[in-house]
Amino acid sequence: MEKRGEPGGAAPHGCGAPRTPRKNRCRRQRPQPYRRAVNTTDDHFGERVAAAYDDAEAEMFHPDAVGPAVDLLAGLAAGGRALELGIGTGRLALPLARRGVPVHGIDLSRAMVTRLRAKPGGEAIGVTVGDFATTRVDGEFTVAYLVFNTIMNLTTQAAQVACFRNAAAHLAPGGRFVVEVMVPELRKLPPGQNAVPFHASATRWAFDVYDVATQAMSSNYVDVDGGRGDYRSIPFRYVWPSELDLMAELAGMRLSGRWDGWTREPFTSESSRHVSVWEKPA
Repeated sequence: MEKRGEPGGAAPHGCGAPRTPRKNRCRRQRPQPYRRAVNTTDDHFGERVAAAYDDAEAEMFHPDAVGPAVDLLAGLAAGGRALELGIGTGRLALPLARRGVPVHGIDLSRAMVTRLRAKPGGEAIGVTVGDFATTRVDGEFTVAYLVFNTIMNLTTQAAQVACFRNAAAHLAPGGRFVVEVMVPELRKLPPGQNAVPFHASATRWAFDVYDVATQAMSSNYVDVDGGRGDYRSIPFRYVWPSELDLMAELAGMRLSGRWDGWTREPFTSESSRHVSVWEKPA
């Protein structure tokens, strides 16, 4: 499903999960196979989140946010098919399809897909319900993409590696894999602190919690209604650009571009996010 917001945003996003055991230093061990990191059909993006998702992330649905992303993805599709990992409610898939690009999506949340289906043009977009790190669909694609921090919804390194391999397996030779994700905000952590607040009001408190030893994090929300508080926590795993490059290499792809955003501004040490493109050799 499309990444549900970014840390510091208003809706779920990100990663965190069981850590793999420490490796024996004297004997090389085989990597542990990826096991699906979620336990329920809709994971953390069931009906409650899906019903309010488009409104909660209204800024990301604005043409100023959608247009540049669709322009870049349509150009990379180059007349071929596009595969969206985490298609969600169709924020990018629908306008991309209106540009004449055949789009197929994979998403774990039936509730999010139901919202997509209800929109004009939604029924014409093929969607496979499943874990986008491992679910396979028929055919080849010239571009696959995973946006809005959704890579962080995979809560182990093994799951993230599996996602890259799955994307590469769907791409035709010369195809591209695009990921949009935040740069981990560890510089905001004062010494001895593991939490970064990102919202405070009379009705909502929200903060991210980081574990710098494991790269696990969570976004935590306290909503107050009628004097009663409701708490929820969503796990993520943050990931560095160089780590993503290695995942791509393991999947047989190489970096072909990295920018600060969809309009291809230079990526610098001050960038808070990046849009990266890896290419499968022709």
